Amino acid sequence: MAHTITNDNGMQNRLLIVSVFIVASCGIAYELISGALASYLLGDSVLQFSSIIGCYLFAMGAGSHLSRHVKDQRLLDTFVEIELLVALIGGISASLLFMVFALAGEPFRMVLYVLVFAIGLLVGMEIPLVMRILNQQQLGFAELVSRVLTFDYLGALVVSLLFPLLLAPRLGLSRSALLFGLCNAGVALWACYSFRHALARPGRQLARSAVVLLILGTLFATSERLTRWNEKAVYGDEIIHAQTTPYQRLLLTKWKNDLRLYINGNLQFSSRDEYRYHEALVHPVLGKLPWARNVLLLGGGDGLAVREILKYPQLQHITVVDLDPAMTRLFSQAEPLLALNQGALQNPRVRIINEDAARWLERNEDSYDAIIVDFPDPSNFALGKLYSVPFYRLLARHLAANGLAVIQSTSPFNAPRSYWCIDSTLRAAGLHTTPYHAYVPSFGEWGFIIAAHRQGYTPPERYAVPLRFLDRDSTRAMFTFPPDMPRWSVQPNQLNQQQLVHYFEQDWSQVLR
Repeated sequence: MAHTITNDNGMQNRLLIVSVFIVASCGIAYELISGALASYLLGDSVLQFSSIIGCYLFAMGAGSHLSRHVKDQRLLDTFVEIELLVALIGGISASLLFMVFALAGEPFRMVLYVLVFAIGLLVGMEIPLVMRILNQQQLGFAELVSRVLTFDYLGALVVSLLFPLLLAPRLGLSRSALLFGLCNAGVALWACYSFRHALARPGRQLARSAVVLLILGTLFATSERLTRWNEKAVYGDEIIHAQTTPYQRLLLTKWKNDLRLYINGNLQFSSRDEYRYHEALVHPVLGKLPWARNVLLLGGGDGLAVREILKYPQLQHITVVDLDPAMTRLFSQAEPLLALNQGALQNPRVRIINEDAARWLERNEDSYDAIIVDFPDPSNFALGKLYSVPFYRLLARHLAANGLAVIQSTSPFNAPRSYWCIDSTLRAAGLHTTPYHAYVPSFGEWGFIIAAHRQGYTPPERYAVPLRFLDRDSTRAMFTFPPDMPRWSVQPNQLNQQQLVHYFEQDWSQVLR
């Protein structure tokens, strides 16, 4: 039978307070990992984080309520058992979710919220149990609450900073979860040893802690291989590069001569047909500006649009603004990618700036003859701001009076609300628009919009540079919309509402039904 702790051991008390820091760190880490993973796989980061935080906090409240039913004689045994359960469930949560998404897909949301609720329930029980253990050590109530909550909040702060800056980009989500699982198991092992005389069965608890540590340690050592297996099951092809950066998950696959880039699970290009997309993006603008000298490319860190831009020898300066240095570094160094973009990012005419496009435009005062915008689709609010009325007004200030801008604008066939929302947003920003589309086999019908200060844009009749896809007839066809791709009457994308993100989710959810 366990004995209630009554001896006053200052070192044990201090270590128990430190364990609160570890417990709190682990709890917030599992929450962040679940939110990030759901955002990667499901999109709409605001919705995912909001719903996960709500579920997690509700579960913590339920756990705190349940902790009242733990008897004083079972405090330490229950604390150890909860730590081991949190270690196992939280530690394997990211790997398990990746596996469910890869193998089943549909049950992913259910498994996600079951795991979040289970972890929150257990974490909600931890702090009340620690406070009751410390209370048995005859600490004053004011000092007890002060110490516990101080270390609780401090642990949350530390992990909230470390996760995006260090853990996610260096370890990835699966290994980060396993690392915190090891921390929880370590707390359980320490509690078993330090309070062995107060445990009902200290030998059994020590053995359980050792087994959990061994399991999590083994999974940590092999997690990269497991993650690759999961991603291979999702994407089907051989994965030749996978990297988690502070901004996104980059993944390159290869099958025979088809090289594909995925960002956060979304296909960005296939080497078999990317030339269609990039020719359609670049040449209807530059083909009309033989006098152009300065070009600004926002996004496009893969260098494929730059490859097309460099076909014009009169261009003197090409400025590429892409948020993620890992992206531009990868496409400036890896041999297969250099072959694909023809070393475009290494060209002396090209200047690369790794910064948020909106912030950079706010500080920059230069004017550009052509601006090419190749951002990822507006699948979340962070990207949606780059398709907003304020952003396009900012962009217009940098566009020369006779210059042209072009924006990749999702699919007018599969996502008509989104496409025509971008057109409406550009017009609300005071620009004249010319919509067009091109067929890219990997994506289907894809849309672009040319924007200018003045009316009267007409497509080029011929091109002075060698192209594989575009000629006079194919160019004319791009600017004609058939009856099944009519113009939609939709609201412009204001920054405070981000209507475009809602349109995007609505459009693609209907496609995937």
